[in-house]
Amino acid sequence: MKIKIFDTTLRDGEQTPGVAITPDDKFKVADALVDLGVDIIEAGFPSASEGEQGTVKKIAGNFPKKICGLARCTKKDIDACINADVDLIHIFIATSQIHMKYKLKMNEEQVMEKARESIQYCINHGFKVHFSLEDATRTEENFMVKICRMADEMKVHYINIPDTVGVCTPERMRSIISMLRKEISTPLAVHCHNDFGLAVANTLTGIEEGVILPHVTINGVGERAGNADLEQVVMGCKILYKDFGIETNIKTKKIYDTSKLIERLYGIKISPNFPFVGDNAFAHEAGIHVHGVLAEASTYEPITPEMVGAKRRIVLGKLVGVHAVESKLKELNYEISNEIAEVITKKIKDLGDKGKRITEADLIAIADDILGRKREENIKLVDLRVYNDFGKKPFAYVKLNINGKEEIAVSEGVGTVDSALNAIKKIKGYENIRLEEYHLDAISGGSDALAEVTIRLCSGEKRTIAKGIHEDIVMASVIAFINGLNWLFYN
Repeated sequence: MKIKIFDTTLRDGEQTPGVAITPDDKFKVADALVDLGVDIIEAGFPSASEGEQGTVKKIAGNFPKKICGLARCTKKDIDACINADVDLIHIFIATSQIHMKYKLKMNEEQVMEKARESIQYCINHGFKVHFSLEDATRTEENFMVKICRMADEMKVHYINIPDTVGVCTPERMRSIISMLRKEISTPLAVHCHNDFGLAVANTLTGIEEGVILPHVTINGVGERAGNADLEQVVMGCKILYKDFGIETNIKTKKIYDTSKLIERLYGIKISPNFPFVGDNAFAHEAGIHVHGVLAEASTYEPITPEMVGAKRRIVLGKLVGVHAVESKLKELNYEISNEIAEVITKKIKDLGDKGKRITEADLIAIADDILGRKREENIKLVDLRVYNDFGKKPFAYVKLNINGKEEIAVSEGVGTVDSALNAIKKIKGYENIRLEEYHLDAISGGSDALAEVTIRLCSGEKRTIAKGIHEDIVMASVIAFINGLNWLFYN
């Protein structure tokens, strides 16, 4: 069975508290979703503002036959979708008693008539209709069947069953979809929220019962606890339901990069243990696990990281084993004996017992120290000056020595740290360096405490974690950044 993916990252996802993205960023997201293989993109709520309507129209103009706009059952909202040139209009009206009584102040007959008028208005203007029963899972079943039959008879393209406040169970979802499939022939969709952590389970259950249009968002972004996330729904269909023959058009190897794009543009950090795209999804530290994975990946990984465009990561800490250390050092082009690997492993465990997080740069330093090597830094800080006058935007002056040649750059920033790092990124060759993570710790007490900055840097497909320690936070940040650059470019 081939299902279509309906992605609402640009509509429901943008309703995530605290999220505000620019029209240009919305276009970048739409472009990434098309590249990922999403079938239908809900690009926004055109009646929300003139700017939103214009953005949806621009997206629709660039990606024809892909774009959907949301509308309440009002002429104003539907006209905004029409003017935005969308391919599909997603109209919705609440059907539960609690919504009809307290929000709409309408009875069942009035809701039926409003829905009928709105569907007909869309059809009269030549548009395809995606009809949603808001709060469907709390809707009285007889009324649900009645309004779905009406929409079915009017030949809407899809009927959507939203679990608006995430209170449905998989058993209940199975019952609803099974019942509706006996009553109507219109293809069904589901839109599941994650208030009880069941959004993915409910979506997959719906698909099991014949839903062909699951609503999802990248990283599960959305109102309150979010929505069913695309990563888990798509990979669940591909792996857990492979015997059912459920297929999608999603290019799964692009999942990781798309996830990271949304993380960056929406400003919502993904939990490390988030399936498939979290930092720890394919990370291993415990010696037994690492040994197993290195011998045969499927011992401790249900899928290969490459399936979603991610990479396996061996974490160095007090639980690490010799096999992991040997593997990591081999990856870094070190050829060492088993005896040396055991010495390095003991050093890592000792540091781990003290609560230290061991980065790749730390491993290199430990290995070089034990092997008696002196590592030359290709990038060195020569000078750093930061200016932060009251009422003015901070700016920084940076001078680096790169392989014996001095490079100078100046840049503004949101703060002193931002301005210093922006200055480094202005130097030729470092323009596309991306700071994915920044973490600050004080490692001693008092106002003169030492600052330890840990960062994650990315250059193309290469990523590294680096640290810097100094009394000054800006200097610690710059040291960490330069340490990361040395690893990325000269490891």
